[in-house]
Amino acid sequence: MNRCVSRVTDPRAFGKVAVLLGGWSAERQVSIWSGEAVLAALRARGVDAHGVDLTRERLFQLKAEGFDRAFNLLHGTGGEDGRVQAVLELLDLPVTGSGVLASALAMDKLRSKRIWQTENLPTPAWSLLRSEADSLAAADALGLPLIIKPSEEGSSVGITKVKHADQLVPAYQLARGDTQRVVMAEQFIGGGSLGQEFTCAILDGAALPTIRIVPPGEFYDYDAKYLSNDTRYHCPSGLPLALESEVQALCLRAFEALGAGGWGRVDFLLDGDDRPWLLEANLVPGMTSHSLVPMAAAAIGLSFEDLCWRILETTLKPTLEPTPKPTPKPSTSEADDAGHPI
Repeated sequence: MNRCVSRVTDPRAFGKVAVLLGGWSAERQVSIWSGEAVLAALRARGVDAHGVDLTRERLFQLKAEGFDRAFNLLHGTGGEDGRVQAVLELLDLPVTGSGVLASALAMDKLRSKRIWQTENLPTPAWSLLRSEADSLAAADALGLPLIIKPSEEGSSVGITKVKHADQLVPAYQLARGDTQRVVMAEQFIGGGSLGQEFTCAILDGAALPTIRIVPPGEFYDYDAKYLSNDTRYHCPSGLPLALESEVQALCLRAFEALGAGGWGRVDFLLDGDDRPWLLEANLVPGMTSHSLVPMAAAAIGLSFEDLCWRILETTLKPTLEPTPKPTPKPSTSEADDAGHPI
């Protein structure tokens, strides 16, 4: 039997839906923006959706409050790293996105890169930074410029492009933060004539058209993602057809190598020779007016409301389709009256 996502037209099929937003991570505000947009879209389609500004305590009460499933838009620590997924799994409450293991792996950029490297998938060289002195050693090993960032945050929180040695320690301190986050340095990949920064959205096992990102500054930082009106997005990205197909297949492989499912996004770079390099997987992508997954969905004719519906459908129990039986080959020992095999 083949398993496939259940397609429904009646919003009552979803029951009472908790749209999880806010939370307690450094990406709380982005999560609120995403949650409000999705909540409005689901309600516009008749879904009995309710916004839940989640706390740790309320998480355990969702089932008792009568919710039948959850649309998770908790970006960052807690909601994106497998913790919320683990609780909801124990509560037997279906939730959008990937499961516990894939969420934990994707949130940890170091472990994601180790898995991709094991699978022979291209990703920039990196170094784990345990101290300020390590940042100086990383500059010798990886060269300048390089990127210093937290290993387990998203939305470009705490990220710095380091071009000069005197920026290394401040960049490490910014990435480390007050919560003593794990910090990594990453080789900087310069772009070529086709662009540098790209992303590929994944929806229900398919790669959507890639998006080329042109930020107003030197790289795609927090302001460029959520605040600036000067960031330019090109979808379709303008890549040659063969290269577009290549990077879509690569991003889908990277997504599946982490055990991810449902929906998400894989960010990648193109170097000066137009070779792709995987940066990270985001399994709870933004769903704001500046967000990329809705943009890619629009390129294939899916409105924002349609996209939210399709993502929510992935929480339904999959239908089973009979596996087609092979057509039996005629036996050469049997023949009709004319001598033809039957």
